[in-house]
Order: sequence, then C-alpha cells, then structure tokens
Amino acid sequence: MFAGLPELGISNGEDLKETLTNCTEPLKAIDQFQMENGILLPTLQSALPFLDLHGTPRLEFHQSVFDELREKLMERVATIAEGKDEDRYGKLEELLEKSFPLVKMPSIQPVVMQVLKHLPKVPEKKLKMVMADKELYKVCAVEVKRQIWQDNQALFGDEVSPLLKQYIVEKEAALFSSDLSILHNFFSPSPKTRRQGEVVLKLTQMIGKNVKLYDMVLQFLRTLFLRTRNVHYCTLRAELLMSLHDLDISEICSVDPCHKFTWCLDACIREKFVDGKRARELQGFLDGVKKGQEQVLGDLSMILCDPFACNTLVLSIIRNLQELLSQDALPRDSPDLMLLLRMLSLGQGAWDMIDSQVFKEPRLDLEVVTRFLPTMMSVVVDDHTFTVEQKLPSEEKSSLPYPTTLPDAFSRYLQENRVACEMGLYYVLHIAKLRNKNALQRLLPALAETYNDMAFGDIFLHLLTGHLTLLSDEFGSEDFCSVVFDGFLLTSFSSKENVHRHALRIMLHLHHKVLPSYMETLMKTLEPPKQVGFISIFSLCLEMSQSCSDWDPPLLLS
Repeated sequence: MFAGLPELGISNGEDLKETLTNCTEPLKAIDQFQMENGILLPTLQSALPFLDLHGTPRLEFHQSVFDELREKLMERVATIAEGKDEDRYGKLEELLEKSFPLVKMPSIQPVVMQVLKHLPKVPEKKLKMVMADKELYKVCAVEVKRQIWQDNQALFGDEVSPLLKQYIVEKEAALFSSDLSILHNFFSPSPKTRRQGEVVLKLTQMIGKNVKLYDMVLQFLRTLFLRTRNVHYCTLRAELLMSLHDLDISEICSVDPCHKFTWCLDACIREKFVDGKRARELQGFLDGVKKGQEQVLGDLSMILCDPFACNTLVLSIIRNLQELLSQDALPRDSPDLMLLLRMLSLGQGAWDMIDSQVFKEPRLDLEVVTRFLPTMMSVVVDDHTFTVEQKLPSEEKSSLPYPTTLPDAFSRYLQENRVACEMGLYYVLHIAKLRNKNALQRLLPALAETYNDMAFGDIFLHLLTGHLTLLSDEFGSEDFCSVVFDGFLLTSFSSKENVHRHALRIMLHLHHKVLPSYMETLMKTLEPPKQVGFISIFSLCLEMSQSCSDWDPPLLLS
C-alpha cells in the first residue's frame, strides 16, 4: 500500500516497526516519528492539542489535510498544462519523476494519473510500465491510453472489437424490431441522432485527435467489411468521420480526403434527397480524384455503400424518374439521374473494389438506362393508365384487365444487374407506400429471383414489412396473402432464417386481419416439426388471438 515511499526518502510502516523494535522508550520514539514525518509547520504543533480536546483523531485531521492538498495539486497540474509557459511540460515531467514511484499508492495515484493525462508525450519507459500493469492500464485516462495504443495495434484492436460487435448487434436488432411502421423505421433517425449512439461516441473519444488511431479504426472497418460483407461497417465509417466533424477535429478531418464528400452526402441523407446543387458538388469531388490518388475511391465507395446513403440515392432516383415521366423525358437525358446512378453503382461495387484492390469506378451498364429504366417507367404508365380508366364512365372504359405479368426485360434485369435490382426493390416500396394493391400483386412474385437474393436482405424486408402495414385490410383477401407469402416470402424461408423471422414479424402485426383458414396454413408452414421454442410460442399466441378479438399480442420479437 505504501510502496515507493522509501525511494523518496519518506518513512513508512516498516521504518516505524524497526524503530519500535530497537528502541528502549516506545512513547518517545513515536513522538519523534510523528515530529519527523508529520506536517512540518511550526505553528501547527501548538494547535494539535485542541483537536485532541475535541476528540478529533489525528488520522482524521491528517487525512482531511491530505485530501485538500491532493485536490489543490491536481488543480495546479491542470492549470500548468493549460497555461502558456514554454516550460510547462518540463515542470510536469519533473513532477512525474517525483510522484511516479507512488503510482500504486491509492491515495497518490489520482495525482500521478492527472500528470500523465496532461503530458502530450509521456516518457516511453513510463508508458511501458503502465501498459504492463493491468490495474494501472485500467485506471489511466484515455489520453494516456491513446499514446499506448498508437504503437500497439493489437491492444487497440482488443479495445475496439467489442464496440464494433455491439454496433452490429444494435443495427441488426433495429432491423428485426417488432415495431412495424412506415413512419418509424430503420432509416428514421437523423444522421446527427445516429452519431449520438454509444459506440460512435466511445470510438470518437478513443481516437481524439490522433490520426494514427483513426487510420487503425478505418483499417479495422475495411477488414471486417471484406470479411463479412456487412454494410453496417460502411455506415460506421461515415458516422465516425462526421462525429469528428461535429467536434471540429480539424487534425483528422483536414487529412481525410473523403471529408468534404461525406459532409455533403450527410446533408443529403438528412434531407433524404440529393438536390441539383449538392449533386454537382458530389460530382465535383468524384471528378476531382487525381491520378495516383485512386485509392480514395475505395473509401468513397464504402461511404456510398452505407445503407443510409444508398437509401437516399435510390429515393432520389425514384423521384427523378417521376419528374421525367411528367415531362415526357427519357432517363438518359437527365444529368442528375446519371450522376445518381454513377454514385449508386460506385457504392454497390465497394466490396469488389476493396477486395480486388483495383481502384477504378465500375462502368455503369448503359442498358440499365436505355432499357431497364424505360421498362420500369412503362410499368408505371400501365398502372397510371388503369387508374385513370377506372375513373371514366362505364361506357368509356376498355375491357382490358389490369396486367398481371411484367415485361421480360424488367424481370431479367432484376436478376442480372445489381443497380437495376436496387432500383426495382425501391420501386416496389414506392408502390406499397401508395397502397397500390394491383401493382404490388404484379411486382412481388418477380422478387422471388433477384440479383444475389437482394430481395431477401434484411434492410429491404424490414422496409417492406413496414410498408405492408399500410395495406393491412388487404390481408383479409386470400389472393393478396397468397402473393405476399406464397409468391414471395415463403419461396425462401426454409433456407434463410432471416426471411423466416421477417415473416413472423408481419404475422405478429397483422394476424388479426388474415383469414383464419389461411392463418392456420401459414402456421403449419412456418413452424418446424418437433421443435418447441420461440415459433411454437408464437403459434400459441396466434391461436389465443383468434379467440379474443381485442387481444394485443406481446412484443415477442426484439
């Protein structure tokens, strides 16, 4: 407990023990020890007997004085560090040399840690001693740990890894939330709100202004993205940069070549739309990548691969297509649309680019513009024509029914082209948002086969299930249920656990709308045989609900 005192020439308990062992008059020896090691203030000696008369133990008095002096010293350390004295750090290093031998002493340790915290460059020998001692490492300030981490990537990785895992768990929990709503979904929180999350704040604090640590975190994110293909790491890459931007950490923001691009894109994500002015700014950044600096495209593609960025880009594309339709214009004639497609293509190709280390923008398949988009717009026209016809007097209506099939080119591009598939999926969400049952029944079966099974990804299924709540009354129709479940969700639920979970999410929310006979069939289909657990409990809840119309199902999914 009192290790280090002898090094400073201060007596400790062992010295007192030796004195008492060798002395002939113990009381005199104790008085002498107190005189030599007490507070060296002559006027204090005459005042101490008054404390004795009040029954105040000497230990209590000395402890209170010690605590007060320690606080004053810690305040003085902070004042010196914040001052403008050229020799301020020399003074702190001198104090560190005197106090460090007592670092294991609990009462002195806060002072030592305060000195270490305010030194911009702690002597390497002291850093190694702190790193080697688990207890000291645990209690030292993050400012000291940064100096340790920057030369110990493995140790820093051990500290960061749990946070990255926590971040992914939180994102996936949000996607599987039992709260189905089009207003409050995965993309509802603003960028600024997301940056207040625990993980982002902790990582920001751990990095501080240290460029080396920032680079390490980015490398961790790239490696994990490559290993898992999990796009949430791309989100974290953008959020971390913008969190440092919010704190005005110019030491990092000024050296990250993606900073201004990410800042501009962040504003677009906040508005959920890329307007013409910002589109030109973003284009300027992409066109400004100089020869020899192509590696920047790897980070830019990661930022564009962020689901929040991708969501903004595709929503902007859908809105752009609507405007083109109203103007009788072709997709290829819109520079803004071409830029949005360029950025979407760059984001979609992030994994391939980083994996291959070939930093070159993927070439957009022009047929997506000249064939797929016109085909998708023809589907929109079909629907609009049918809607207008329904409003005509009966004698003016044509006898043609609503089309039930899709153009072959539309389905083929959904299966063969990543960018086209992303736009097709968002068009389905757009149709669901409009509560257009006919168009939805036409489109959903085509999603059973899409590029790389993108239609069965968690983000799309999360959004689709939320959008389907707008058509809750339609679930009373067996035909509509058959399209949603038999025609789409149940085509892959047995091989994809996540699809199974999303099917249960929508059933939990809309079971009271579904015909009992169809519900029974669904339960038998979704419940694996001879398995007792979550799904069996879920089925039991559904059976209970059928006998109690006003029963509110529990939130079983989290």
